[in-house]
Order: sequence, then structure tokens, then C-alpha cells
Amino acid sequence: MKQSPSLIGPSGEETVLPTFLNLPPDKRERVVEAALVEFADKGYQQASLNTIVAASGIAKGSIYQYFRDKKGFFLYLFDFAVARVRRTLVQVKEASAHQDFFTRLEKSLLAGVEFIRRHPRIYGIYLKILFDRHVPRRDELLRAVRRFAADYLGSLLRQGMARGEVRADLPEGTAVFILDALLDRFLQAASVPAFDVALDLDRAASPELEQRIRELVDILRRGLAR
Repeated sequence: MKQSPSLIGPSGEETVLPTFLNLPPDKRERVVEAALVEFADKGYQQASLNTIVAASGIAKGSIYQYFRDKKGFFLYLFDFAVARVRRTLVQVKEASAHQDFFTRLEKSLLAGVEFIRRHPRIYGIYLKILFDRHVPRRDELLRAVRRFAADYLGSLLRQGMARGEVRADLPEGTAVFILDALLDRFLQAASVPAFDVALDLDRAASPELEQRIRELVDILRRGLAR
């Protein structure tokens, strides 16, 4: 866990106290991992700070030396999760810079599934925000996620248009909306079996998963490509 989210979260308020960032990295990691399990499994309202304290092996009461309150802790986790996802997608974007738009889209989808399988609790935090109306600043967090996705996909799309790989007459906002909807729905299906009655993505091995991705992107190619 190399990166440390800032003290200021997506809401513009302080989410974590300097005391926490000054902890040894392994101790910070224990606290964060325990919190991810608790919040992802139980949701914001039912999550217990006492359980996180016990699971991470820190002194009872010290949690309030690290975070002002439960809400601040959750917002910090959101910032942490977004930083992890951003780092992954930046790597995909840079590694595929010389490839065509549709190949880059395939690689983005595959990287998303691989990320979820490596970090199911991080994705679980997003699902709790998506479906739990009790999450603090829920609308603001969801807008931040959608804005991040739109910025990433919009950048790929504009580069594809500039290189003649994608039709230049497409309405950019509408195209980005469709791409975002596909990415979001695909990742949900790959994570939650009940969300997928057609493709069995949650059990798909790599070759089958890559084939499903190619099929989806090929459908898009027929409508978007020049």
C-alpha cells in the first residue's frame, strides 16, 4: 500500500488526521484492510469501528486519534479506493497509448475485472455506495465516480477520434455515456452473480472472459468505428 490519500476527501472536508498518516506503513495497512472488510461486508450504517479496532490490533480509542469520526473514516476509504483504481487505469492507458481505441477499451474492461478479483472489498465499497442510501454524501461520491469514469473514457474516445479510429461525427457526451454504462454494468455482472443471467462472467476463466469482452467491444465497433 504505497500511496496515501490526502487529508482532504472528495467533499472538501478533512477525512483523516495527520496522526494516521504518520503511522508505520504496515500498521496503516492493517487498519485500512480491516476497515475495507467491515464497510464492504456490512455497509456504512452497520459497520462497527470497534470491530475494525479489534481486527487491526490497535488500541481501543486510538481510532479517534486517526479519524474524526466514522464518516471521515469512510470518506478516507473512498479516496483510498479511487486512488487504487486510478493508478490501475493510468497504467492501462499509458501501456496501450499506441494501440487503437477498441483495443484500449478491451484492455480497460479486462483490467477492471482483474482489479475486482484482486480487490473485491474495494469494489464492494463502491457497490455499497451505489445501493445504500444511508452512505454519507452518497450523491457526491457517486458523481465523483461517474466523473472519473467519464474523464477516462472521454480521453480514450477523443484520441480515437483524432486518429481516425472512431467516427468524428459522434456526439461525444452520448458516446461516453454508453461506454460508461457498458463498463459499469459489465463490472457489476463480473462481481455479483445475480446481476448476470446471460454471460456467467463471475465464473469465467481468462480465455472466456477475454472472448466476452471482444464480443462486446465488437458490437460497439460496428456503431462507432469509421
